[in-house]
Amino acid sequence: MLGISKDNASSHKKFIEKFNLPFILLTDPEPFKVSSDYDSYGLKKFMGKEYMGMMRNTFLIDTDGKIEKIYLKIKAAIMADHIIADLGLK
Repeated sequence: MLGISKDNASSHKKFIEKFNLPFILLTDPEPFKVSSDYDSYGLKKFMGKEYMGMMRNTFLIDTDGKIEKIYLKIKAAIMADHIIADLGLK
């Protein structure tokens, strides 16, 4: 299992330690190539203003690279529960 975000490696290390994550977090620095390829970086709107930013999307990808499931705009607090249930781990 891997995670990816625009945050730097130092930030990821702290996040992994804080939440005791059992997987690797990769960085996707500007120009956010991986995030853009997965339609997870683009135009966002908030309170009438438009800006470029990251979307909270999650992809389950099998060992052959096939996307098994896509979670769009899911809340961080419940994302893990959805994934664990879908993987049959709970």
